[in-house]
Order: sequence, then structure tokens, then C-alpha cells
Amino acid sequence: MVTREWPPDVYGGAGVHVEHLAAALRALPDGPDLDVHCFGGERADATGHEVPTGLRGANGALQALGVDVEIAGALAGVDLVHSHTWYANGAGLFASLVHGSPHVVTAHSLEPRRPWKADQLGGGYRLSSWVERTAYLAADGVIAVSNGMRDDVLDAYPDLDPARVHVVGNGVDAQAYRPVHDPDVVRSLGVDPDRPYALFVGRITRQKGVVHLLRAAEQLPDDAGLVLCAGAADTPAERQQVADAVAELQSRRDGVVWIEAMLPREQLVPLITGATVFVVPSVYEPLGIVNLEAAACGTAVVASAVGGIPEVVADGVTGLLVPYDPDDVPAFEAGLAARVTELLHDPERADRMGQAGRERVLTEFGWPAIAKQTVDVYSAVIAARG
Repeated sequence: MVTREWPPDVYGGAGVHVEHLAAALRALPDGPDLDVHCFGGERADATGHEVPTGLRGANGALQALGVDVEIAGALAGVDLVHSHTWYANGAGLFASLVHGSPHVVTAHSLEPRRPWKADQLGGGYRLSSWVERTAYLAADGVIAVSNGMRDDVLDAYPDLDPARVHVVGNGVDAQAYRPVHDPDVVRSLGVDPDRPYALFVGRITRQKGVVHLLRAAEQLPDDAGLVLCAGAADTPAERQQVADAVAELQSRRDGVVWIEAMLPREQLVPLITGATVFVVPSVYEPLGIVNLEAAACGTAVVASAVGGIPEVVADGVTGLLVPYDPDDVPAFEAGLAARVTELLHDPERADRMGQAGRERVLTEFGWPAIAKQTVDVYSAVIAARG
């Protein structure tokens, strides 16, 4: 398995997915003999690969390809390579070409669906887009994390054989993410546990829609709090945009708390559990593992109806969905505010939704089942190779 992110350097949903999938694969009674290769320094449970010395001053996309070459060089003799995100897709592609190994890609997101990265990365985005496209079209199998993501993959890459695109969803560790009521932990983070609050957890990137939530917050009830657990900004400019919006909102209402960090689980879980509603305002989301984490903690979710989110958030049962139209963003922001307000005003309904979400997670989104489905894809790919 090849990944950019591996503990302790996990900052997004793809990294969480890889960490838990690898553990679940290793726990299967007849599972594969799995090695993990990741970016960065050495780990006890993975082989780390640093950026080659001669590329350390280069564009970030070139650095990633340099790491991919190093990883591919270490993959001779393996039966199959499974790569995650474009950062690692190059390693899988090169290993397949050089060593003849079958290559499986998991589609966590798609470069053509994130055009704003062109503003951030310039030529690096052109290179990442080329790597992703080339790797997908050459892959023996593509795993989409939702049916919506499968549709996106085939739309973005129409030359890809649909028979090679499989759906295996994301999962959540329902033991690690479970209801934990601990007001003292919530209070230690600067949040009033006795005040109803809406919570956002995620990176600061256009994809996550943080700015839309901050605009929607203008329409929330005065007695409600808003907590943003948001860090790892894509760019300094995006971080500053959020900082300015938070400061402006805080000047007009109290109860607005920005935790600019990716919290450890022992703090994050009580914060999620204590929220009346968990908000996911993404404008693009193949599935959104945070939706599963919130549901596992027994918290109702209000989320945008984009990508794979409707496959996770059962509208009216485990949460509420808000239509997103890029041509009418004010309507989306008003919809977010209205749906969040509904649940803030009806905490009993929110609690029922949270309980239903927890039950659904236990039934449908366990990692052992997802690991088994992943092995089935591996077997099908190897069998197709003959």
C-alpha cells in the first residue's frame, strides 16, 4: 500500500482511510501480507521515503514524483500495489510499468473536480492532473469510495473501462469514535458545554466550504455557539480569509470559537459528542469521512448534498441535507443556516438523529467488511491478469 499520509502525519480523510484500512486488512484471518510505503521519515509500522536531496527546493508536485520513484524502486516482487491520492498514484503507476505489478487506485478525490488548485499550485496542478489521469487510465482497478464518486470518475475519465471501477465505501472505527460525554474536555477547549453549538471539523480549503458556513452563521440564533475546529490551510491566503471572517463574526456575536488545530482523538470525540449539530458545508466531497465520525459519536449532521454525502447522511433520519448550486451560493448559505437552526431549536430531534446515525454506522460502515470488499477487488484484479 502506498500513501502520502501515515501516522503521525495524517491531516485529511484519505490518511484516516488508509490508516484504518491497513489495520483492518492486517486483522483479516486470511488477509494479505501487507507492507505500507509512505512519504516522510521512517516509522515502526511502515517504510518512509524522504524527498530526494536534489528535489528539496523544487515544486511540490516534482517532489512528490521524486518520492514516487524512490517508492517504486522498492516495490519489486510484490503481487499488487494499492495507491491512495495522486501523490502516491505515481509510485503505483511506475511500479506497474517497471515491475509488472497489478495496480489498484482508490479514488478519494479528483483533480478535475478541484480546479481552484490551479490558482494555488500553478504548474504543479497541471502535473498532478497528468499523474492522476495517467494512473487511472492505466490502473488494473479503481476503487471509488461512493457511488457518486464512481459516477465522477467515469465522467472525468470517460476512456476508463467501467468494469474496472468498483465501489467500496469509507468506514469508521465505531469504538474509537463513540459518544463520550466529557464537559470538562469541551470547556478546556474554550467552548461552553452548556450552550448549544454547531461544530465544523476539517481542513481550511475551498472544498470544505468553511467560508460559506461563516456567512451562514450570521443567520443562526443568538443563543447558539459556533465552533470551528479548522487547521491545515491549503494556502496562507485561505487561512487569512478564514481568520478575517472569524474575527468579523466574533465582533458581532459571542460563542464563536476557532480551534486552529487538528485535535487528538481524546479531545475531538468529546467535542463532537457535545455538539447539538455537526456541519459539513463542503462544495465537493466524494464521501466525507467526518460525516461517519460525527454519526459514530451520536451527533446529528447537517451537510451539503454533494458527491457521496447523501449515501452517508440519511436526510431526515440521521441528519439534514442542503442542496448546493454553485450558481446560487447565497441560497446554499441560507439553507445551511435554516437547517442548522432547525436542529438547534429542537435538540430532542437532533438527539434522535444522532442515535439513528450511530446505529447506521454500526450496521453499514464497519472496517472489517470494507477490508473484505477490498480484498475481493484485489483478487478480481489478480485473476484478470491471468
